[in-house]
Parts: sequence; C-alpha cells; structure tokens
Amino acid sequence: MSKKSIIFAGLLLVIALSFGGLLIANFGNVKQIIASSQIEYKTTPPIPNVSQEIKNLNEAFVEIAKSVTPAVAYIEVTTSSSEGEQQNPGFQMPFDFGPDFKMPENGPSRGSGSGIIISNDGYIITNNHVIKNATDNGIKVKLTDKREFNAKLIGVDPNTDVAVIKIEASDLMVASIGNSDDVQVGQWVVAIGNPLGLNSTVTAGIVSALGRNIQMGGDSYAINNFIQTDAAINPGNSGGALVDINGSVIGVNTAIKTTNGYYQGYGFAIPINLAKTVATELIKSGKISRGYIGVSIKDVDIKEAKGLGLDKAKGVLVQDVLAGGAGDDAGLKVGDIILSVNSKEVNAANELQTIIGSQRPGDVVDLKIFRDGNEIDKKVTLKPRSESSNQTAQNTTPKNENSNLNSKSFESIGLTVTDLNSNLKSKFSVDNGVYIQSVKRFSEAFDRGLREGLVIIEADKQEIEDISQFNSILEDKSKGDIIVFKVKTQDGLVRLIAVEVE
Repeated sequence: MSKKSIIFAGLLLVIALSFGGLLIANFGNVKQIIASSQIEYKTTPPIPNVSQEIKNLNEAFVEIAKSVTPAVAYIEVTTSSSEGEQQNPGFQMPFDFGPDFKMPENGPSRGSGSGIIISNDGYIITNNHVIKNATDNGIKVKLTDKREFNAKLIGVDPNTDVAVIKIEASDLMVASIGNSDDVQVGQWVVAIGNPLGLNSTVTAGIVSALGRNIQMGGDSYAINNFIQTDAAINPGNSGGALVDINGSVIGVNTAIKTTNGYYQGYGFAIPINLAKTVATELIKSGKISRGYIGVSIKDVDIKEAKGLGLDKAKGVLVQDVLAGGAGDDAGLKVGDIILSVNSKEVNAANELQTIIGSQRPGDVVDLKIFRDGNEIDKKVTLKPRSESSNQTAQNTTPKNENSNLNSKSFESIGLTVTDLNSNLKSKFSVDNGVYIQSVKRFSEAFDRGLREGLVIIEADKQEIEDISQFNSILEDKSKGDIIVFKVKTQDGLVRLIAVEVE
C-alpha cells in the first residue's frame, strides 16, 4: 500500500469515528428529548369538594335515566297517506307535531316516534300523530333490550293527540305514573325518547309554563292544555316520557315550537292525568265518549271584563251557544262568564275544556256564572258531541251587494258599516243589524278582531236595527269607554268582541 493510500485511509477512519461520535451524541439528545416530553396528566379535580346537593342532583338524573329509559319504547311506523292528504313530516309547521318521517316522493313513508309502557303485558301510550295513517302491521316497537314486536292499534283520540297500542309481551318494565296536577313552573324535568332516530336519548330542563294553549289542529274541540318545557325535544320524541326528579311520568312529549322543524327551546307535553284518563277509556272500549256543554268560549281579557261589568279579567266568556246543546238546555246565554266548574275556578278556555273533556255524556257539572252583574249557579247535563256543529269562521264576505246601501264610518273605533238589505239578512239569517263594510288596518276594531264580512247584531246588549241606532249608541261613548259587540258570521257563528273607544 502506498504512502498516499495509507494517509487517505487514515483520514477516512478519522471522519468515520467523528461522524459516529456525532450520531451517538445526537441519539443521546433525542433520547433525552423523548424522555423529557413525557406528559404527566393532572388527575386532581379543580373542585375536589363538590357540594352534596349538586352530587345528589347529579345522581338523581343518573338514576332517572337508568330507571325510566327501559319503560320508553322506540316506535317505527310505516304510513300510507290517504288520497289528497300528505302525512305531516314534522319539519314545516311553526308548531311541529310530526314524528321523524322520511318522505319519499312516491309511495309509503317511514318514521319514528316514542311510547310509554304502562302495563307489563304490553299496553303503550303514544301520540295519535305518531301512528296516524299506519299501514296494516305498520307499527313496530323496539325495546331497550333489543326485542322487537309488531303492535296492534287499540284506539286514538285526535282531540288530545293520545293513542294506545299493544304488543304481545310479558314482564315488561313499566313506567311510574305521576300526578300532573302537582307540577309547578320551575321544577326540574327530564325528557326521554328517541329523537331523530337516536334511541334512548335523555335530556333535562325545567317546566317553563303550564296550561299552554298551542292551538293544535284545526278542530275547535281539540283540548290544548300543555306542559311547556325547555328540555330538548325533537321530531321522534313524540309519545315519549316527561318525568320529574322522582322518575314519575308527568307528561307525554308531543310538540315543539320551531321555525326550522327542530328544537329551539320550546317543547310541549300532554299532562299525564289527561293522557291517563284517555288511555284508560281507549283500553276499555277502544274509543272516547266525551261530554260537551255545547258552547263556544274564549279567555276574558281586561277590555271584555270592563265591558261586561267584571272587576277584573277572570273566568271564561261564552261566545256562542249551540241550539239544542247541553248549555242551551241549561239556560246558558251568549255573554255569560263561567267562573268555576264543580267549585274549581277557571280562567282560561283550555282549562275549562280540559275539565269538561274528562267528563262523559250524562254527567252533571255545576257552573258558577257571572251575568249582568250577578253570580248565578247552573247545573248542566253534558251531551255527546254533535258532528254537524263543528264549524269554523271564514271570511264569507258577500260580494257586490252593498254598493248601494247607506254606509257610515266611525273613526273612533275604525269601522265602516252599512245597513242590511234583504239579501244580507237572508245570508246571515238575521232580522236586524249592520254589516261591516271595511275595517281600518291596525285600528282598535282591527286589533280586537273585527273584520269585513261580519254583521253586528248587538252593541252594549242592545239589538241594532240600523246605522242610525248604531250611531246613537256610539255617540254616547267617550274616549276610553268599552263597547261589547255581538257579531255573526255567514256560517252562523256568534262572537262577542269588546272594543275601546279612541
């Protein structure tokens, strides 16, 4: 080996030894870095001593979930809408009643809801709208233990949106039924159901309001008396349980108030006392036999109270009395104010409907009535519903028949009226009155509900013959006075409307 080769080899050896040293040093540094990057996770809670009250509340929610969830079933429904009627998918109404339906363009639809198991042999309370239009064998129930059953429809009550179904099973977990009459605004509640296809979901909140009237459905006989809660309720929760902190069911989750079809802070549940009464009768006979007074009613506001002589707004105003109905037989009159039923004070129309809705035809109820400054008692023997009486007010303005009639405007209330001709008298089945030709937008009359196409037949309990008499009544009124008008629609419906003179 030449001298140059020996020198070159030596240089390579020196370089190799130096590089190797660097590698060893760097590996040592990497090892040191890895060792120093190990994280010691903190496990000590920042609040080590949580108050016992909070612990108890937390434990209560956990126990509710464990105890009640097995008694709430998942209901899957296949529906077939009747011709010309589309099943409500539950995503379009301001008040949302539909289950979580998936809507194909054609053919049947499928959706989900919830149900409360009320007997160990398979009776289940749910909502009428959950199982509405279900096909034969189209109701399937799934339990939390994964068992599945086909359910039989026992009965429905559209006026309360309650339905009962039955599965053939035994030894089921049964929900404990509470007392919705004891519920108070502000108390904690838990909603349990199957929203948006998510089985066994638990949400918590408080009772936000009681006796809420959400105008469910278009039927004037519908009973609207809901518990309002801010516990999250979504499509699919319908028919599920609203329970108190004892785990007792106090309501059947039914609807939400929404602008987009989903939870926005307002949920509504049928009080369990009402649902239980309905379910018991459906199980017994498969249908509801409900007693009716046969009157049209509304809440009393401060202007109506003043106009009718009450010291404050209270009671329920009788707007119309059905000819031949129970109220008519008992001597009730338009303008009566119902103060109590069977000694229970009532101050809302839906409250009165709920009480009467729990009665049967033939039952006798005691009403305390305010009439012409006096309180009187009336016994009313309830009758079954008359199907022909279920009417709704419409704008039925006769066209081009009042152009030649005498008319007068009353700026103090925002009305223009005309005398009645023979045609109008015939259409409204009246002998006297004045016809509302127009109503000034956003006037007092407009805000109180008067509209073109109505006939005023009384003012201040005086029958109106013509414009001249109507004018004389208004001329005697001063600013701030209240006038109570009795008006009639072309469909024969009568209403009382109180208007303040401006």
